[in-house]
Amino acid sequence: MKRISRREFTRTCAVLFGTTAAVPMNPLWGKRESCSLVNGVQIGVQSYSFRDHSLDATIKAIGSLGIDSVELWQGHLEPRGLSGKKLSRWRLESTNSFFNESGKKFQQVGIKLNAYNYSFRKTMSDVEIERGFLMAKALGANVITASSNPSMARRIDLFAQKHTIRVGMHNHAQGGKKDEFEGPEDFAVAMEGTSNYICINLDIGHFVAAGFDPLDYINQHHDRIVTLHLKDRKKGLGPKSPILKFGTGDTPIKEVLQLLKAKKYPIPANIEHEIKGQPAMKGVQESFEYCRKALA
Repeated sequence: MKRISRREFTRTCAVLFGTTAAVPMNPLWGKRESCSLVNGVQIGVQSYSFRDHSLDATIKAIGSLGIDSVELWQGHLEPRGLSGKKLSRWRLESTNSFFNESGKKFQQVGIKLNAYNYSFRKTMSDVEIERGFLMAKALGANVITASSNPSMARRIDLFAQKHTIRVGMHNHAQGGKKDEFEGPEDFAVAMEGTSNYICINLDIGHFVAAGFDPLDYINQHHDRIVTLHLKDRKKGLGPKSPILKFGTGDTPIKEVLQLLKAKKYPIPANIEHEIKGQPAMKGVQESFEYCRKALA
């Protein structure tokens, strides 16, 4: 993989933001300020958006778009085609050094891992659950996002507390399925009786499709929201409704971004491109441009 130099990275920022000035220092990162930190709001990308790319190709694509914050999808590290017991065996036998080297690939080009996406399922052993926390540590991530079940929250919480890593539970428009994350009640069930390490990865598109208001929910629960997923959907259509181009559905993407800006909520907002038929590069680029304009 070709490394992106600091000079090239700064030049990309200059092109995106229409300036030739040096990118300012960010004291929180101890390095130059994020190119995709727009008026105080950290725009990132869920690497699942580039699910048809290899890890190296994904890193190159994200860097070329001027985005320097990523939620890393586990499928970019796990061998393609493995499932069931074979995948479980790989997870248990994979070395921490593999994940450490994978994390360095992002660090070398100035991309910060805001989370590692490792989904906890009921069939997992405790060892396989804990393995996800060790992977995240080796990668350099202090947040895990997970498609999981409310009934698993207390089990996951034991390892989250042990490793001091927050876990953001991811919601989908499930059509009212039992023991799935869909709306406020499901998050409340998971967080009842658990520590503050059990948190929320709020997908605002799915939240709207399931009939809920992300603006109100973010205002009430911003302290437990570790990441957002940005996509556009129509209200109340449920799991089979299409995912639409930014700004064409009912999801208040602009209003959510402006809320983060106004209230200074330190929540990474990750673009997740899932529009069928549209190449990832084009979709993420258009989405990033929409976010920048929304925060201007």
